Amino acid sequence: MCDAALLDARRTTRRVARTFALACRLLPRDVRDDVYLLYLVFRTLDDAVDNGQPDACERLAAVEAWAAGGAVRGREASLLEQLSARHPLPRHAFADFCAGMRDDLDGVPIYDDLDLDRYCYRVAGTVGVVMAHVLGMHDEERALPAAAALGQAMQRTNVLRDIDEDLAVGRVYIPRATIERCGGSLRAGAREAILRDQIARADAQYEVGFAGIALLARGQRAIAAAAAMYREILRQIERDGYGAMPGRAVVPRRRKLLVAATSR
Repeated sequence: MCDAALLDARRTTRRVARTFALACRLLPRDVRDDVYLLYLVFRTLDDAVDNGQPDACERLAAVEAWAAGGAVRGREASLLEQLSARHPLPRHAFADFCAGMRDDLDGVPIYDDLDLDRYCYRVAGTVGVVMAHVLGMHDEERALPAAAALGQAMQRTNVLRDIDEDLAVGRVYIPRATIERCGGSLRAGAREAILRDQIARADAQYEVGFAGIALLARGQRAIAAAAAMYREILRQIERDGYGAMPGRAVVPRRRKLLVAATSR
């Protein structure tokens, strides 16, 4: 199964995560394919939830069982079991990720920034924690919070980039308290104050995350490039006028490559 899964993982990453795929080219060769496989696990679970697939709960339960040391069943848990033979995967992080997926299934509302921080940790900070374990750390006590913060910053970026797409399917990830405090509307042309507030919070998390990259044992260049390219989405939102027009901010490929090349 692993060969077929690896082919699927490479294709999936290049098709739906172009920024991440660019950064993956900078990873050490001996971990690159395993990172693709990890991405496939996270992505397929996320897609199952987002697309309302009927087996989404069953697949989450299988990963939760694996994380708790139970029986291995299902594609995602089987891949994780194989990967755990090569890397010290933190099983608690996968349990937390599944909790975030269940938040989406249950439509758990986000009232304030603490709620958003918790959600972003579950669905993306956990990915940072897993990556830190795969790449190794010089100082785990300091590296893990930084890795989690970087994942949270990238998820906050997703939230700000995808406001209109989320609204179209009835989802709101911007904290209600922020919306009320900053004018009460996510409508294009009326959300500048909201975006300024949330961009500042994301930037603060990026600063924490970037400071921890040097604590990784390897893959520092790849992680720095991924984070820098993702952070550039925030700058693109600013250049586009803070949501003056509907739609997602798109960083041109040439700009991405320049940002990646100059990242540290």
